[in-house]
Amino acid sequence: MSDIQAIGDAITGSVIGRAVEPKAGEGAGGHTGEHHCLNCGAELSGPFCQQCGQHAHVHRTLGAFFHDFAHGVLHFEGKIWRTLPLLAWKPGELTRRYIDGQRASFVSPVALFLFAVFLMFAVLSATGATGPHFASDRSLAAAEKSANAKILKLEKKQTNPKLDVEAAKGIAASIDKEKADLALIRDMRQRGVTEATFSREEASSGSDLPWLDAAYHKAKENPDLLFYKLKSNSYKWSWAIIPLSVPFVWLLFPFSRRFRLYDHVVFVTYSLSFMTFLAAAGALLSAIRAEPVAQLLYFVPPVHMYRQLRGAYGLSRLGALWRTALLVTFAIVVLTGFVILIVMLGVLD
Repeated sequence: MSDIQAIGDAITGSVIGRAVEPKAGEGAGGHTGEHHCLNCGAELSGPFCQQCGQHAHVHRTLGAFFHDFAHGVLHFEGKIWRTLPLLAWKPGELTRRYIDGQRASFVSPVALFLFAVFLMFAVLSATGATGPHFASDRSLAAAEKSANAKILKLEKKQTNPKLDVEAAKGIAASIDKEKADLALIRDMRQRGVTEATFSREEASSGSDLPWLDAAYHKAKENPDLLFYKLKSNSYKWSWAIIPLSVPFVWLLFPFSRRFRLYDHVVFVTYSLSFMTFLAAAGALLSAIRAEPVAQLLYFVPPVHMYRQLRGAYGLSRLGALWRTALLVTFAIVVLTGFVILIVMLGVLD
C-alpha cells in the first residue's frame, strides 16, 4: 500500500510541477491540420497559435491522451533532461542562465522544487524512512545481542576473586547500565520506538509554559499520531524553507547592486531542489543496504554550494570558499528553524 501511495506522490508532484511550468519554446510538436485555433479562434500560421500558444492540432484519441499524460509527468516537455545535468554538474551556470533570461530551455526553479519534494517524500514513504519507528527490528535485535554479550562479559569479570572493592563497584555499575539499556531495547522491539521512548520519559513536573506541558502530554498519549503530523507538515510546509533561506543568501552580498533579490531566490530554489534530490538518493541507497555510499553524500552539499556560488555570482575561488563556509552554517540554522517550526505545528495542532 505504501508503494502505491509513493508512486501516487511522485506522479502528483510531477503534475503539480508541470502545472506551473510554461510550455513556451518547446518546438513544433503538433500538426497544422486546422486553419484557426480551436481555443481562441485566431488564424493559424504555424504549429502554435500566436495569440494563446495552444497547439494547432488537438488530439482526440485515447492513445494520445496517455502519451500526453506520460510526457507531462515524466519529461516536463523535455526540459528536465536539459536541467538535471546542469543542476548536478554546473549549478552555477544553470542559475545564471535562467536569471539572464533562458527560461524556455529549463525547468523553472519552482516547478523543479515541487517535483523534487514530492519525489523525495515518495521515496521516503516507499523505503519506510518516514514511519514512526526510527530503528528497524533487525537493528534492535543486533543491539539486544550486543548488550547481552557485554553483560555476560562484565559478569565474568565480576567473578574474578582478585578484584578490589572499587573495581567491583565499577563493574557492578556498568552491569546495571547495560541491563537498563537492554530493557529499553526490548521495550522498543515490543511496543515501538516512539511509544517506548515516551513511556520512559519522566513525568513532567510542570513548567512555566502551560502550552509546552499540554503539547508534551498530547505527544505522549499518541506518539504515532505526532510523527504522522510531523511528516504531513513537513510535506505541506516544505516551501517555507525558501523564504527562510533567502535572507541568509542576501547576507553573503549585503547591499550589492549587482545582484537582486530575484537572483537569490532562483539560487536558493535550485539549490534546495538539488539537496532534495540528494536526500531521495540517500534514502534509496540506504534502502538497498548501501549505507557507506549513502554516507559519502554528506560531502556533496558543500561542493555543490561552492560550484553554484562561483558560477551564479561570478566569484573568485577565495570569494566562493568563504561564502560556502558561511552558507553551510546558514543552512544548518535554517534547517534547525524549519524543524522547530514543524514540531511546533505538530504538537500544537
